[in-house]
Amino acid sequence: MSVLIIEAFYGGSHKQLVDLLLEELQDCVLYTLPAKKWHWRARTSALYFSQNVPISEHYRILFASSVLNLTELVALRPDLGKLRKILYFHENQLVYPVKKCKERDFQYGYNQILSCLVADVVVFNSVFNMESFLNSIGRFMKLIPDHRPRDLEGIIRPKCQVIYFPIRFPDVSRFMPKHKTAHLQKMLSLKENGGAPPSMGPPFQTEPRESGNTQKNVKSQDDVQPGLQVAQEEILGISLVQETGLAKSYSSANSSSHLGETLRNLTLTPCGILGEVDDQQRPLHIVWPHRWLEAVYCGCYPLCPKDLVYPEIFPAEYLYSTPEQLSKRLQNFCKRPDIVRKHLYKGEMAPFSWASLHGKFRSLLTAEPGEDL
Repeated sequence: MSVLIIEAFYGGSHKQLVDLLLEELQDCVLYTLPAKKWHWRARTSALYFSQNVPISEHYRILFASSVLNLTELVALRPDLGKLRKILYFHENQLVYPVKKCKERDFQYGYNQILSCLVADVVVFNSVFNMESFLNSIGRFMKLIPDHRPRDLEGIIRPKCQVIYFPIRFPDVSRFMPKHKTAHLQKMLSLKENGGAPPSMGPPFQTEPRESGNTQKNVKSQDDVQPGLQVAQEEILGISLVQETGLAKSYSSANSSSHLGETLRNLTLTPCGILGEVDDQQRPLHIVWPHRWLEAVYCGCYPLCPKDLVYPEIFPAEYLYSTPEQLSKRLQNFCKRPDIVRKHLYKGEMAPFSWASLHGKFRSLLTAEPGEDL
């Protein structure tokens, strides 16, 4: 096994990524810890893996998420320090999820900085994630009272690159109206395989195919930042409104009562595959997904804050700046649900598909320890 994959938080998007790599790429072995007690995984998983990953002369590449303290691991296991070490950031502890600087939180961000210093390649899932991390290093290190290290951003930045989180989109065509299916196929085929039709597997297939890959210590949540989606169709049995969560999200903006009242006035019915797309009698369904890359693919109209990673992903027409803007747009959609149901998404989807990204991951995980990408 030439690729050693270590995941200290095996759940949510972390699990989704390494399972995909294990299934799609050859010659990989995976060691994991369950996705719970996140803070303890960040603190102690390196010691655990140092004792439980067997020594092998066949390893060439080490791939891990930034939950792992890579510095501790390679110090405890010098044999692993000789590998090409790739660190993947799903999120970064300098700005997300907690923005307030607290002394007790310093260690987690500090561990990630140290891990970047010993890694050979540092991969982020978005430009926002990368730039917010790198631009925050200097300010973050000023929390050290004296004898501060210098120019860490300059040392780390040349190692960094962005590879979006890959999604193997399933075939949902039987749940969608024809005009949206055709549009979806067109969007996915624009940049995949030189314009060839995208490869789409059975709906939500999870069973891995036969391969030579090995998975160890697998046990079985997550960090993709949430946005609001308005369902164009009642697809795949998904239909919910989290009124309490939405109101709480904006309580500090002094507009939660107005927004909450808007949501309380919405009439919701159990979801199903219903009628024609222009049926004005059908209620509008509002979804609050953590998996927005998948929600839009399944036919949702995205409404996201003009903040964080969203402007990088979505065209401006899907973004709002204030809670009042969000409330107004929701009211308009409730009055005219046909606007949402007939809408064809104007952003790009192909750059986030496994068909577009598999080449980058293959190159990343096949380079030799001394080889530059």
